[in-house]
Amino acid sequence: MNKKRKPKETRDWSIFSKKIGADTERKLKARRNKAPGVWSGLGMMGLIGWSVAVPTLAGAALGVWLDDKTNVEFSWTLTLIIVGLTAGCLNAWHWLSKEGRDINEEQEEKDE
Repeated sequence: MNKKRKPKETRDWSIFSKKIGADTERKLKARRNKAPGVWSGLGMMGLIGWSVAVPTLAGAALGVWLDDKTNVEFSWTLTLIIVGLTAGCLNAWHWLSKEGRDINEEQEEKDE
């Protein structure tokens, strides 16, 4: 029953250093796992909106110009608005799927 006990001073430092280590780990984890804020979400919505709006408006402008220059039975404006809208939606879909893959890969690296 002769157990050697560490001096009280050594035990206190050991407990203190464990608490500091746990606090530091918690803070580092919080820094790594920053949740996107409101401004980040608004920025992403704006980026997606512009990636759809710009090709649609460009198609409309080109369509109006072609309608003035050519004499055809169909409307270039309507046709190129649909083409621009389709291209913009595909562009936004591609960009969002890429961002989703990046987020999933980042999450998997954190989990390992």
